[in-house]
Amino acid sequence: MNGSAPMIFAAVAVASCMAAGTARASSSDEAAIRALEAQFTKAFNAKDIDAIMKLYVQDDSLVVFDVVPPREYIGPKAYRKDWEGLLGMFKGPIKFELSDLHVFAGGTTGYGYSIQHVSGTDTKGQPIDLTVRVTDGYRKVNGRWLIAHEHVSVPVDLESGKPDWTSKP
Repeated sequence: MNGSAPMIFAAVAVASCMAAGTARASSSDEAAIRALEAQFTKAFNAKDIDAIMKLYVQDDSLVVFDVVPPREYIGPKAYRKDWEGLLGMFKGPIKFELSDLHVFAGGTTGYGYSIQHVSGTDTKGQPIDLTVRVTDGYRKVNGRWLIAHEHVSVPVDLESGKPDWTSKP
């Protein structure tokens, strides 16, 4: 084999991965994932932790990187505690909105990204208004799409070190 063969193989492999990554989800997979995100929105607005957690894989393969410590949450039990803390910050109703959802899927894996906004009143009567960026990795388990990985982030002003919780384009 000459020296250029490995380079050609690598280029073809990268191009194949890039093409696969840009392929849109099948209409049924995309619809199912969008329905999952609609269930998530409904459950978040209802402050229904049980309904929220049913949308995630139910084993320790779940990995979540949230904006609050610790660095990562492994498994649904750990992530449920994070949700309890978040929802416990609110007094009264929550208004949650998910926008700019993009979905990609093939076979039994997929990913999506969106902008998510939550507002309400904290337990001290102060307004809460947060916007985050979310990337979800989905896995099809027994024919049902679930969230297997989640990464939540906010832009940070590097000069001040402060997060931009109202993030605008």
